[in-house]
Amino acid sequence: MKFGTKAIHAGVKPDPSTGAIMTPIFQTSTYVQEGVGINKGYEYSRSNNPTRTALENNLAALENAKFGACFSSGLAAIDCVLKILNPGDEVLTTNDLYGGTYRLFHTMFAKYGIKFRHISMDDPLNVVASINDNTKMVWIETPTNPMLTVVDIQAIVDSVKTSGAIVVVDNTFSTPYLLNPIDLGAHIVMHSVTKYLGGHSDVIMGALVTNEEHLASEIYRIQNSSGAVCGPQDCFLVLRGVKTLHLRMQRHCENALEVAEYLSNHHAVDKVYYPGLASHPTHEVAKKQMRGFSGMISFTLKDDTVEAAHSAMARFKLFSLAESLGGVESLIGHPATMTHASIPEGVRKSSGVVDSLIRLSVGVEDIEDLIADLEHALA
Repeated sequence: MKFGTKAIHAGVKPDPSTGAIMTPIFQTSTYVQEGVGINKGYEYSRSNNPTRTALENNLAALENAKFGACFSSGLAAIDCVLKILNPGDEVLTTNDLYGGTYRLFHTMFAKYGIKFRHISMDDPLNVVASINDNTKMVWIETPTNPMLTVVDIQAIVDSVKTSGAIVVVDNTFSTPYLLNPIDLGAHIVMHSVTKYLGGHSDVIMGALVTNEEHLASEIYRIQNSSGAVCGPQDCFLVLRGVKTLHLRMQRHCENALEVAEYLSNHHAVDKVYYPGLASHPTHEVAKKQMRGFSGMISFTLKDDTVEAAHSAMARFKLFSLAESLGGVESLIGHPATMTHASIPEGVRKSSGVVDSLIRLSVGVEDIEDLIADLEHALA
């Protein structure tokens, strides 16, 4: 089954009681049982819910995986993965990382004895050289947030195979339409469903998928025990959003490439970070690994100050200043003072998140209007 067909049909079926083509919103906390231990597969909606089950099966199918689990947010999904570990275990991760992930790592789990080391993963040999006996997990973002570095998943999987470390990939920026890390050997794939999968800026959700039965069992145990689950209304909205994922991602990719090319030739712009540009350091890896380059772009101004970035962003009309990304509308943000503000300044700047860095989530509007908005703001 091709991707577009899976996006619309995988994991869902008409409601048997009414024939409704859309999965119903099962707005219930509990389920009547025929007898003790005799039920229709559902007991309590923290454990599972039919609307959530349909979405979990759909997302697993899109990632070519067997098991899916949905959570109340992307960070709740990351929280679940980290709870697989034990005190003394080490996580090897990228030096360019979403600020919320960094905060969760260092202000929540570090105090419980989990260690985190950040390295450049541009070269898989850096990973090989950094692995030790305590490394139990390798956490990959690709493309990274916000520098858009593409990490060679298969090369890293191959390099750590003998260590037994679990390889987790945050696939939020790529989506299953552009990249399937499970096919490249990753053990767990994480999504901030809030972003491209939901696609309409109206839901907060996270998801994990895996092909490993023992990992799935542990994920479901933690999901049920910790209770950070999403409600059926949100699951319904994401099921609706996913049905157009392939169409939206095509437009996001097309628009972003034109925006990136425009910015590359603008007199006020210093550097443009977009893996679809031949000038991007990991462009060749992106071409090999992805089926498109997503809708995220970062760029710096020649005037490398917070004031210059804030001044430029204040002049945009179509690009809305806001947290988040991946919706149909175009958004603009300032990582240094918004999404990555929780990262210490020295760490942030060493990864490239300088004061003038601006991040764009390029939407699906008409490209002529987006370019006109950029022209006005950067004039």
